[in-house]
Amino acid sequence: MRITGILLRALAFVWILPLSISTYQYLNFKNDEGFLQLKQMAVKTGWYLPAFYAHIWGSSLILLAGFFQFSRWVYQHKKLHRLLGKIYVFGVLFFASPGGFVMTWFIHRGPGVFLSFLLQNMLWVFFTSAAWVLVLRGDIQGHIKMMNRSYALAFAAVTLRFYIWMLHQMGVGVAFDNNYLIIAFASWVPNLLLVEWLNRYRMMGVAFAGQIGN
Repeated sequence: MRITGILLRALAFVWILPLSISTYQYLNFKNDEGFLQLKQMAVKTGWYLPAFYAHIWGSSLILLAGFFQFSRWVYQHKKLHRLLGKIYVFGVLFFASPGGFVMTWFIHRGPGVFLSFLLQNMLWVFFTSAAWVLVLRGDIQGHIKMMNRSYALAFAAVTLRFYIWMLHQMGVGVAFDNNYLIIAFASWVPNLLLVEWLNRYRMMGVAFAGQIGN
């Protein structure tokens, strides 16, 4: 089980690191760079760009901060563990999630896709906020489970791009609404179900344990 866990974390990191690094192409603040080329109408509203930058840079930071919280070495170094925990919580609640919420209103792939991202974002805020409250109350086990749920939703940024890549490799793509609808839910629902199973059978190890609020 230990070897399997190491391999899974290594595989996750192989996807997280390039995704996080790729966001820095937007440091030039050009409004037609990369993905923004597809969102020119949204950019013109004045709402989209600030939300986009908050979301992508906040998400890249919290993905890395959250990933290292699964390390026993980090958990044993309490100050580092709490620092990364605070970066994660504040990154989610004040940057990544608010930015994602605004961006959701500019998705034009049908009501199902809109509902998927809206629901995911609402749950993300709820789980992260609940985890913060629980650790302040000293409920470490409850805190761990909530943080695991929160990171499962954060990791949806990785699984979403994996499914998009996979569909393109299969020659199918995401042009059809039903394809994007499927991957919109598949990017986060299986993640959450897996974490619920792991939480129940106590297989997550230290995960986000610890009092990040102290």
